[in-house]
Amino acid sequence: MTRLKPLTEAELDDDQRAFLDRLNQGPRGAGRRLGLIGPYGVWARAPHIGEPAQLLGAALRFGTSLPENIKEVAICTVGAFHRAKFEFAAHRTLGIRAGVSEAAIDRLRAGEAPQFDGDEAIAHALTDELLRRHRPTPATYDRAIAAFDERGVVELVTLIGYYCLISHTLNAFEVDLVDGMEDPFPDEN
Repeated sequence: MTRLKPLTEAELDDDQRAFLDRLNQGPRGAGRRLGLIGPYGVWARAPHIGEPAQLLGAALRFGTSLPENIKEVAICTVGAFHRAKFEFAAHRTLGIRAGVSEAAIDRLRAGEAPQFDGDEAIAHALTDELLRRHRPTPATYDRAIAAFDERGVVELVTLIGYYCLISHTLNAFEVDLVDGMEDPFPDEN
């Protein structure tokens, strides 16, 4: 992180350590230590905010009715819109693993119109319209309800908002990429 002094696990106070331990014990950790990367390194500094934020994120990533590819299309669309390096780099890989077209994700990164099909196109349209117009058109909203039902649209809209929070956190504190991540927007600081 270029704006925050690096924080090591040895420096954590009791509340910060408890936050990190709960994070690692949740679905993101899955038996491994995440460490103080991405937004978690920021939120560890204010665990009373980080804890509810990461719990919402875990519910959205691991507890919705939405298929993985739909979530990843929305997350990558948000990451590209906000030019959030860490988010986009992490979720590009997860999106491809979920079956999203690598070419479509790379078009998002380049600021070009992606070529999504079916429900992925609907998820992208809803996300893009919320980001650019602040509300979906009636046609996009109706298509989203038909594809995902009311519960799914509530989940998708909440996911979009959550990843806007993540993007703002990463960008405000200029969170660095970790080893193995390719900088998706190398010309931006």
